[in-house]
Amino acid sequence: MIKETLNARRLLCPLPVIRTQDKVKQLQVGDQLEVICTDSGVMQDIPAWCRINGHKVLEATATDDYEYIILLEVGA
Repeated sequence: MIKETLNARRLLCPLPVIRTQDKVKQLQVGDQLEVICTDSGVMQDIPAWCRINGHKVLEATATDDYEYIILLEVGA
């Protein structure tokens, strides 16, 4: 299992989802991707994208620094 981090700070919708999609294509099933964003919309957009594409959100948190961190596991 590989754990990667994607810096999507200062990107607005739909770019965080597009960058997440592009990064997931480089990973294998079971790998984890941590996406760090500053656009609060990702808290709904990335989990919805994961459901549609067979990936699993392991954790979604908001920090005191107005960052949103989503940890997902790549599915089949």
